[in-house]
Parts: sequence; C-alpha cells; structure tokens
Amino acid sequence: MDYTVSSKQPAQLKVDCLVVTLNKGAETLPAALPEETRALISDCVKDGDFKGSKHQTLLLQRPAGLAARRLLLVGTGSDAPLNVVAFLQLAASVAKGVASTGAKSAAWWLGNIEVKEQDGAGVLREAARAVADAGYRYDIYRGDAAPAPALKRFTFLSELPAAQAKKAVAAGTAIAAGMALAKDLGNCPPNVCHPDYLVEQAKALAAAYPALKLKTLSEKQAEKLGMGAFCSVARGSERDGQIMIFEYQGGKGDPVALVGKGITFDTGGISLKPGASMDEMKYDMCGAASVFGTVKAVCELGLPINLVAVVVAAENMPDGRASRPGDIVRTLSGQTVEILNTDAEGRLVLCDALTYVQQKYEPSAVVDIATLTGACVIALGAHAQAVYANDAELAQALLVAGDECGDRGWPMPLWDDYQEQLDSPFADMANIGGPKAGSITAACFLSRFTKEVSWAHLDIAGTAWVSGGKQKGATGRPVPMLTRYLMNLAGQ
Repeated sequence: MDYTVSSKQPAQLKVDCLVVTLNKGAETLPAALPEETRALISDCVKDGDFKGSKHQTLLLQRPAGLAARRLLLVGTGSDAPLNVVAFLQLAASVAKGVASTGAKSAAWWLGNIEVKEQDGAGVLREAARAVADAGYRYDIYRGDAAPAPALKRFTFLSELPAAQAKKAVAAGTAIAAGMALAKDLGNCPPNVCHPDYLVEQAKALAAAYPALKLKTLSEKQAEKLGMGAFCSVARGSERDGQIMIFEYQGGKGDPVALVGKGITFDTGGISLKPGASMDEMKYDMCGAASVFGTVKAVCELGLPINLVAVVVAAENMPDGRASRPGDIVRTLSGQTVEILNTDAEGRLVLCDALTYVQQKYEPSAVVDIATLTGACVIALGAHAQAVYANDAELAQALLVAGDECGDRGWPMPLWDDYQEQLDSPFADMANIGGPKAGSITAACFLSRFTKEVSWAHLDIAGTAWVSGGKQKGATGRPVPMLTRYLMNLAGQ
C-alpha cells in the first residue's frame, strides 16, 4: 500500500473514494466541502439515511461537487473531541469502509477532526498507523482466503506543512509495520514458530537494516554462561532454546534495553495446563514478538538512540528432561530458585536475560515485556497492560507514551510487602508466590534481578492477543507504546 499526504482541498482530489467524518447528528457540515456536496449530505441527513452515529457509514456514488467518484461518510458518534482510543477505532472503521468498496485510491480529509491532547502531527501519525494496521491479514494457511482489497493508494488530506505531514505519516506506517511483524510472529503456528524459526527471522531483520547487528546464544552456550533458570525451561523440549541480541546504534550514550519473553509454546511443563484453549499458548511469545516489532519500527524511523533488544526463546514442554516441582536451579545472577510450578516459566527465562543484558551492556534503562500471568488478565482485562517499575520516572514515561498513542498501561504496586510471598525454605526464592496477587509477585520476582538498574516490567497477558472465535489473533501490542516511548526519548 502506498500512503501519501496532500494539502489539496477535498473537492479537488481525483480519487476513487473520498472519506469525510461527521459528528453525531451531522448538523454541522464542513465549509471546506462545496455547497452542492453539503446540500447532498443535508438531504441524506433529513431523509434519515445518515445520523453521524458511531462508526455509521454511508457511501454516495458520483457525489455532486467533488472530483472523487465516491463519497464515504463515517460517523464519529460524538459532538466533542475524541480521545485517542476512540479516534483509532474511528480510523479502523474508515479503513474497513473503504476496503468494502472497489476503490483503488482513497483519501481521508482530516480537517474537521479533533483529538484530545493531540496536535495535527499526532492526529496524522495515529490516523496513518490505524489505517495501515486495519489492513493487516494473516491468511497464508487458508485455502479460501478472501481476495486482497483493490485499494492501492491511501492519501491523508492535511493542512500541515508538507515535510511535517510526510514525517507524521511515515512514523505512523513505521509503527504499523512493526505491529504487523509482531502479529505475524504471534499468529504463526507453533509447529512453525519455534526458537530456531525466531533466529531465522532475527537474521532476516538484521540483514534488512544496516544499523542493526545480531548476536545469538545457543542453549549450550547459555548453559556454559551459567543461565540455569533459562536452561531449566528449555531442556524440556526436543528443540533447543535460543537467545537473540539485537544491537541498534543510532546515537550516543548508554543503550536502552528491551527484553522479550519468547515461550513459543507453553504446555505448562510438568505442571500441565488444562486442555481448553491451550492452542492459544502459541501467543506466549508475544513479548518477544513485540520486541521484534519495536526493533523494526525503530529501524524504519532511524531513531537517534542506542538500543539493545534481547529475545529469549524456548518451548515449555513436559518430557523426561523437563524441570519438576521441587527442583532448585541457579540463575546467572548467582541466586537460587526453587521451582514450585513449572508453568511459572516466563520469569525463569527472563531473569537470566535481565542479568545478561545488565552485565554485557550496562543499559540506562531496561524494559521487559511478557505475557506473564493470568492474574493480570483478571486484574486489568484486555484494555491496559500492567506497568511495574522500580523507577517512577521510567514508569511515567511508559504510561505517558501509552496514553499518547492509545496503547495504554496502568501502574501497579511493587511494594516490599509482597516479597515475602516468594520465600523458600530451601533456596533464595520460590518461583511463585501463592494464589494472591499473582501478577504482582511475578513482578517482585523479576525485581530481584534488576536492583542495580532503572527497570520496568510490562505484563501483557491481557493485551497481546484476542481470544476465541473468528476474531482470535495477535494485537501487535505493546509495539505502539514502546515505539512512542523511544520516540519521546529521541525527541521525536
């Protein structure tokens, strides 16, 4: 898809479909539209064909006064400025409405849209991101896949200076490209997407961008380094675990580090999960997928920062070499862990990766991303990812970034009061803290490996994918939050 910007008036643009959004009631019509076009819309409103209700669409052929062949009206359902989330949903409806036509070219006039706490560049960036993201499809394994939409070019009409508008659209589409990569990896079936496959994808990503370098660690290498927690999870599978380290150099100073959990399939190990919905445990690598996607977005944007991104990948399987409840393992940090539940494996692979990235790179900040706990889904549902941090400034930076792009997080407590739930009579700690506050105690576990660095943990178990039915699939979150956070660091 070709995404462009134009400063032309809506009546002048020769496209197959022009999109205009109207507020609830559709009483105030944009002065930028010709008089005959406004009269046409007024008649549709008077006749009850269009009311401006939320996501309502009306397609008009050969509209009077326009050079466009079609006019698509889309309702905002509001008579007040939209928040970012509502605007993203509106943009998705715009994209869906255009895709349902036979239009090969389309344009969306943004001149009458207000979004809370967003300037013109922000509106344009998020519009481009949402429209591009709405076109995502994953149907490579379907024999009855629907034909691709006819649309080839999408233009955003904006009064911003050309260079600023072009930069905003490029940023939005770069983030959407990162989300698409994260979705592709998350949706990929687990018999295809295993640790070695992720290494192949990492090599392909590094080959695509000169500023990106890749290092890998095999399971054997990790064992020699002393990553006993990671290896305790990986050894239960016939497929070796793998660790990938991306190095992106675009600026000066210590790097920011991202660490993603990549359990490519999670049976629970010896602590076997129930069979219902176990197919969705292919999504237990969505933290890793979001790291891939964020790295791609950063490379596309060419951000002037230094970044190191670690993907720690393994399958959690219950064979004869798998860890047992009661086993004790020694982590790379030297601390020991009593494994009380082998289904609390994500924190085991992460803790060694967190130690590794601190030892090798001395980052200015570390953010880990993981589909870590079902408790987080119970606490926050699918709307916000949990944000834990030992640094209030880092937590706030992530929360602000999420608010700016509609990929929201929510602050969670990381009080010492919870730490005692991880006490073990035989090791330095247990890998679970009992049935209470499960997401918090998981974060407390990770905090024991990040005491000397500014660190945040994103539990994305509720936001990384949509469960069940025809809508099931990876969401690409939190690529927007992470990319926006890094853009803010870079002053963009």
